[in-house]
Parts: sequence; C-alpha cells; structure tokens
Amino acid sequence: MNIHEYQGKEILRKYGVKVPNGYVAYTVDEAVEAADKLGTSVTVVKAQIHAGGRGKAGGVKVAKNLDEVRTYANEILGKTLVTHQTGPEGKEVKRLLIEEGCDIQKEYYVGVVLDRATSRVVMMASEEGGTEIEEVAAETPEKIFKEIIDPVVGLLPYQARRLAFNINIPDELNGKAVKFMMGLYQAFVDKDCSIAEINPLVTTGDGEVLALDAKMNFDDNALYRQKDVIEYRDLDEEDEKEIEASKYDLSYVALDGNIGCMVNGAGLAMSTMDIIKHYGGEPANFLDVGGGATAEKVTEAFKIILSDKNVKGIFVNIFGGIMKCDVIAEGVVAATKEVGLNLPLVVRLEGTNVDLGKKILNESGLNIIPADSMADGAEKIVSLVKEA
Repeated sequence: MNIHEYQGKEILRKYGVKVPNGYVAYTVDEAVEAADKLGTSVTVVKAQIHAGGRGKAGGVKVAKNLDEVRTYANEILGKTLVTHQTGPEGKEVKRLLIEEGCDIQKEYYVGVVLDRATSRVVMMASEEGGTEIEEVAAETPEKIFKEIIDPVVGLLPYQARRLAFNINIPDELNGKAVKFMMGLYQAFVDKDCSIAEINPLVTTGDGEVLALDAKMNFDDNALYRQKDVIEYRDLDEEDEKEIEASKYDLSYVALDGNIGCMVNGAGLAMSTMDIIKHYGGEPANFLDVGGGATAEKVTEAFKIILSDKNVKGIFVNIFGGIMKCDVIAEGVVAATKEVGLNLPLVVRLEGTNVDLGKKILNESGLNIIPADSMADGAEKIVSLVKEA
C-alpha cells in the first residue's frame, strides 16, 4: 500500500524525523489559506499523487507570494500529471501539499529497504540527492553506501554515523543526521514498511537536516495490525478493479494486454503470463484466486476481469492441489451464465478432482474450450483473440 508524501511526513514527524511545516489542501482557497497560515516568504506548492517525478512533470512550484500560490494551485489541481511512474495515462491531482520553503544547502538520498539477498533490512545513502537512485546506481554506483542491519539490535548509532560520514554530511550536522536516520529506521520497522525513502534529505542554511520529500510503502500482509496506516489509504489513487479484487481477497494487478487470466498460485500466474507472451499474446492482468477459492470467489474474479474493456478473451489455468478442479469448474459455469460471457474462454484444469471438473464443463452446454496443457491453452486463447 502506498501513501502520499504529506502522510509519510506525518508519520516521520512522530519518530523525531524533521520535516518542513505544511498543510494539505483540496481546493485553491484552502491552498492560499494554508500558505497564509505558514507565513513564510517562500511557499512550495506540491501535487500529491502516488508517483515520483512530480517536479519534472510540473507538479511542484515555488511561490513567492499568495497570488502565486493561488495561480499555481489553480494550475496544478485537477491537472493530469504524466511521470515515469504513472504510465502514459497519468494521474489526476486531487490534493496539494502547501509547504514552507527552506534554505537548501545540499541534497542527499537516504532509503530503507528489505534486501532479499541478505534477508536483512538495509539503509542506503548517497550524496547524489534529488536524483533517481536507479540512475545513481547505474552511473555512479560507488556513491551509494549501505549498512546491513541486524534485526536483533536494529540500526546502531555507529552505522548511521558511518553513513553520514560517507555521504559527506557536514561534521557539525552529523549528530542531527544520525538522529534522522535512527528515526527513519524505527518508523520503517514499527509501521511494517516495504520501503521508506527520503529523496532528497537536505541540509539547510539554519543548520537543520530535513526530509524534503518522503515516500513510504507498506506491506499489505501486515496492514491488519496497522490500523492508523490503513486510514491513509487513498482509493482515488488505486485501480478500481484492484480495489474490488481486494474485497474478495483476490490478488489482482491490471496490465495492458487483452487476454484475461485467472490462475491459482502466484508462480503459476507468472508462468501463465509468460507463456501467453511466448505465443504472441498480451496478458491483461495478473489474477491469483488463491488456494481456497469458492464458486462465488471465482464468479467475482470473472466479473473483475470482464470489467476491463480491453479484454478480448479469457484463459483459466488451474492446477488443483488444495483448490479442487470441480469447485473452479462450478464457478466458471456460474460466472459464465451470470455475466453472459460472449468472449472466447479457454480452460485448462489439472489436479484434484480434474475428471469431475471437466465433466461439469462439458455438460454445461456453454461454449467453453478445453485445453490439455498450459501451452495448449495459451496457444488456443492467443489464436482465438487474434481471430476475433
């Protein structure tokens, strides 16, 4: 789950991480009122969407007075920002962060992630702040420093000091930088983050170490114990189909293709998408119904797939272990009848109760095309979609 920059800063402030003062605004008048309340000579008007690269897309403006705040807020609110993370369709700006300006001396990068290679949390830092960390890694990897953190003791002060030293934080601000990093790490752990990224971290003319931006993502599997984090969820920033899928505990991710996929198991779902690509097709989604799907769950999965207007055909690929093939078959038949499916539908069943499942499909009287294997099914649905 993602949250907005201003929400991330609210969390970080509670952990002693210094952030600029600011207010969220949903209208132009609210933006001007917020700037007036801040009372600073320079005000920053920042679009709030779940994507990076906002500045390059015109979503961050520096205002010198209230008239400029009004002009920029009017310009950005309602605008569709297209960045490298939004895709070509972009995202509409529905809220702003109105923030005090600051006297930036130098920009740095600090981020906390889970390193799967070491199975440890890692804090990364670089003096190349304000730049995408992927670019730094590709062009000047020697400027990225890492500290692998022992989960038993957490981030230790000497590790934070070493990072601050390596990225050339001024000596007189070393203590503040250490406090900043310790707070960032604690927020990452306490809130079950998958990433906590500050880009840029800045040092200022008045001797502060501030998080000028904040990106925090959270592990969906831990949200049940993060009630305060769930309150930050912005459904306007999420795909409607993915929101609907979450209501039925379906793992769904929308893609750009035209072949809908319904599979049980994440690994099999990935393989199914790969083999569709192999035969020249384009998957429209990742959809894992899980091991305990019911006929109702399968029906809802069908509805979600069909709500994507780009879908021209559906491939159901089930390997029954815990999931029984007859249950899937009943769900497929029920869904096909309920939604009045008129698109090509290829079904491959294998595993527990496979004969019963195939019998249910064969006796349904519906135009369901059986497949003997995953490859056979992928080849058939790609061919049918191309003919349509």
